[in-house]
Amino acid sequence: MRYTKIKLLVLIALVTLALKPAHATTLDNSNGPVLPEQCGSIAAPAGNKLSFHVYATGVQIYRWNGITMKWDFVAPMAGLFAEENFFGEVGKHSAGPVWESKSGSLVEARRVAGTGCTVDPTAVDWLLLSKHRTAGSGIFASVTFIQRVNTTGGLAPSEPGETDGEVKEVPYTAEYYFYRAENPNSN
Repeated sequence: MRYTKIKLLVLIALVTLALKPAHATTLDNSNGPVLPEQCGSIAAPAGNKLSFHVYATGVQIYRWNGITMKWDFVAPMAGLFAEENFFGEVGKHSAGPVWESKSGSLVEARRVAGTGCTVDPTAVDWLLLSKHRTAGSGIFASVTFIQRVNTTGGLAPSEPGETDGEVKEVPYTAEYYFYRAENPNSN
């Protein structure tokens, strides 16, 4: 009887693994996510090594521009977490864009021109950003590049705003991969 239960549990585990949906990307633990073919432009440049990665959940904020009749992006606002289920908050992501650790270090970055890709047409693009400035000592002190991948949601509203200056917060999730120069003193 006990042997039959064990066999049944093993069978259930195997079926569960076989039915588990595949993600858009799989991780290459040596240096960040494996990117889909159309996302080659957001690969971290040679000489940079993955430092760490976080899971983000929050909103992309948009403001209705009554003159241009479109939603203008204002800022992200998200919590940064150590675990995929958004557990273990390690910092926040806000306007700038800025990523700030709970210990106080921060990195502000800018999108690298000519990079980015759309993996899911219902979600914000995947991006490559480069460090603009850092502050404080800690996890963000030596960051050189950041990738935003595995996004869900966050696109500007599809319906026009009702009044000029109206603000909408659109839920989104993403993963952020942070890189550092492999040899920061070799220059």
